[in-house]
Formats: sequence, C-alpha cells, structure tokens
Amino acid sequence: MSTPPLLDTALTLATRTVPVLPLRAGKVPFGNCPDCAANACGGRPNMKAAGTCRCPGVCHAWAAATTDPHILTSPAWASAWRRAAAVAYHPGGAGVTVVDLDDAAAVDWARATLPATRTVTTTRGEHWIYRGTMPSSNAVRPGVDIKSTMAYARWRGPGTGSTVALPDAVRALAVKEPSTARRAPQMATVPLRAGQGECPHRTTAYLDRGISMAVQRITEARSAVHATVYRTFLAVLSTHGRCGCLTDVHTARLFTAAQAKGESARHCTDAWTNALTTLGL
Repeated sequence: MSTPPLLDTALTLATRTVPVLPLRAGKVPFGNCPDCAANACGGRPNMKAAGTCRCPGVCHAWAAATTDPHILTSPAWASAWRRAAAVAYHPGGAGVTVVDLDDAAAVDWARATLPATRTVTTTRGEHWIYRGTMPSSNAVRPGVDIKSTMAYARWRGPGTGSTVALPDAVRALAVKEPSTARRAPQMATVPLRAGQGECPHRTTAYLDRGISMAVQRITEARSAVHATVYRTFLAVLSTHGRCGCLTDVHTARLFTAAQAKGESARHCTDAWTNALTTLGL
C-alpha cells in the first residue's frame, strides 16, 4: 500500500525536527478518542508541549504533534492520514513563532511595523515566521493571531526569505497592561527615557508609516479601546523607542488618536508609562 501524500510531507518535516499532525477538513484537528471526549481525561495530563499526548491515536490536537516516524506511520494514525485534508505543525515545538496575518490589511500593517522574515502565503494573507517561541494569543489586533506554544499552524510550504529572531514588537502584541500600575502625572506627553544610540531605521518614512499604522489601529478599535491603546504604545516603543527617534510630535499623534476614542490624557500617560516600564526603557 502506498504512503498517503500528506504523510510523506509529514515524515519529511519530522526529519527536520518539526512536530506534525494531520488536520481534517476545515483546518481542525481530529477529535479526541472516546476516553478523552469532553476532556474526561482531564487533559491527560497538563499538556504543555508537543508530543506529550500519550493516546494511541491522533488525540489532543497540538499536543499530539510528533517527530517520531513510528507514531506517524502507526496503525492508530493510519486512518487519520487517509482522511486528512492537510498537515499541521506545532510552531513552538519547532522553535518558531507564526504571526498569522489573515487579510490584506493585516499584511500591510506587518510590512510597515515588523522586521522582514520568512513569509508563507496563505489563502487570504500570510504567515510571518520568526525564530523563537512565546505564548500563543488570538486576535492581538484585527486580523492577527500569534501561534507558537500550545498551538498548531497549517503547513503551507517552506515560504521565502530568511527567518530572523523573534522581535520585541511581536512579543509586545501579547502583553497585557499591568492592572496595578503606578499612576503618572497627567500630561499630554511623557519623556521617552530611551537611549540615543544610532537609529537602525533607514529613512524617516519607516517611522512615519509605523506611527500612521498605529494611529489607524487605535482609530479602528471597536472594543477594548484601553487595551488596544496600551498594546499599540507597546508595539511602537518596542520598535522605535530604544534609538531615540521618537519625538513629542509622534507621541502627540498617538495620544490624540487615543483621546479621540475616549481615553483621557491621564489614561494615555499611564499606558505610555506602563509600556516604557514593561520594555525597561
């Protein structure tokens, strides 16, 4: 009997230490086995990494992902491969983070905000793949999910470009504002407290476009405005805050956009200060 084509792909990825699993139609994993249905097994137990599932079949989604060819080709997995619609992999287990950009607007935002890296074309957008892992998080901004630990992503090919290190700008997207932050004095702007080293940005257009995208993100927020403002400030500072290229003019644009959405000057100052503190600036 010939090997199913998707299994061939899975075995090739496994030799490259990429943990894989089959997906059924709709990009969803195969259901849990009867013993684990409705989480009756309690998570079997506390799964935190790929390959920790000990069920004989394809169970527990990303936790079942494996690089073991004996498991991938076992009789218990054979039926799943025959019915599979796609191959998925566990990014965290492969040592990478996937920024899942679900539409053209999200892709435009990434091109203006994030460092270029290996890119994979998807049905509606792109996957940007960075070297390094972090907690996964959905809907960190419109059209953007982060898939790394405790998550799976559909394999769509190796992509193009070189994989670069996971930047602070991506980590910042998943960070929530501290709930007990020290209040700062109310003011329109606050000092950056950033270094004045050599600016790594080639032109001021890169910074200007990044600020414009940040203002757009705040303006388009339909809910959780305060959280959106904080995450946006964090992303801007993680990209531009260390070289000293941000000015009061840039900060004022961000604060003005936030206040137009109902944030007070004090809330803006607090969010900015919290972002500085989180990044150690």
